[in-house]
Amino acid sequence: CIRDSMGADSFCRWVREQKPIFYTDTTFRDAHQSLLATRVRTRDMIKVAEGFAKAHPQTFSMEMWGGATFDVAMRFLHECPGRRLEVLREAMPNILFQMLFRGSNAVGYKAYPNNVIEAFIEESWNDGQGIDVFRIFDSLNWVEGMKRSIRVVRERTGGIAEATICYTGDVTNTDPSYRYNLQYYLDMARQLEDEGAHMLALKDMAGLLKPYAAEMLVPALRDAVDIPLHLHTHDTSSMQAASLLKAVEQDVDVIDVCLSSMSGLTSQVNWNSMVAVLKGHEREQPYDLASLNEYANYWEDVREYYYPFESGLLAGTAEVYNHEIPGGQYSNLRPQAIAMGLEEQFETIKKNYAVVNQMFGDIV
Repeated sequence: CIRDSMGADSFCRWVREQKPIFYTDTTFRDAHQSLLATRVRTRDMIKVAEGFAKAHPQTFSMEMWGGATFDVAMRFLHECPGRRLEVLREAMPNILFQMLFRGSNAVGYKAYPNNVIEAFIEESWNDGQGIDVFRIFDSLNWVEGMKRSIRVVRERTGGIAEATICYTGDVTNTDPSYRYNLQYYLDMARQLEDEGAHMLALKDMAGLLKPYAAEMLVPALRDAVDIPLHLHTHDTSSMQAASLLKAVEQDVDVIDVCLSSMSGLTSQVNWNSMVAVLKGHEREQPYDLASLNEYANYWEDVREYYYPFESGLLAGTAEVYNHEIPGGQYSNLRPQAIAMGLEEQFETIKKNYAVVNQMFGDIV
């Protein structure tokens, strides 16, 4: 792996200097978290892991751990999340492994002591045999909650600390009193770089980053910091392919995508189509599209096994610009409503999600 030979700092400088766009594949984690309530089992991943890694070694990273995987693996799948990391690492030694890490919340739902956070990160790194890219975020953009994690990744592992800004609202809003304006994002980006981040992630977890907002924000962030920019979004509105194309045109370094049969709706943008669209573009990253389509066919068949966990969303919706529910939360919210006997009130639940956010001061 080129990261191993260069070290994290040099590797990230190299990434920023490259012309071709890099891709992170979320099929093994956020795609099924967003579509299927994180229920995909390790055995369905391992069947294609080795072949995929050999066929597509130019992939920047596989996002395959963290987020809700720990909770679901242990509570519902009766699997060991650590074992998933081990077997996939053995099958895919040539591609960076990436996880979503909730800062002081790690992979749980409460704040943990610093010694727990430190030990977990070191164990996840596992002397280079585990996670390579730690996407560290705080859902409220509380930098203080990310500082310790960034420092531990940088000082105690050879991994990449990818500090994250959660995108919300609309950066193109010109109201002088609007909180989430361009300066908000630029100030936070500089602060995260100062804290030691190797890379900067823009995490658009609800799919709110409109194309022209991406055209404005991406170049501004790249001018503000000297580290690579990694863009993550969800396709709930069905407009995010346009946002990614605008971001590519403005020199974003890495974008999150997933295989076509696991894409769209509350998941990520269709990787296969993105590769096809960028063919011949000055930033094209060459891929064997026929091979990507074969792996998409596999996941199309596998997805049928998990149909009870589908979110019920059949098409993209502009409602997301109102309720702003994150893609990974949407597929869990509906089953929770059903379990509580509130299925018929799901539209009201979505409306109240936005109402409560405003009651708390537009915090997300």
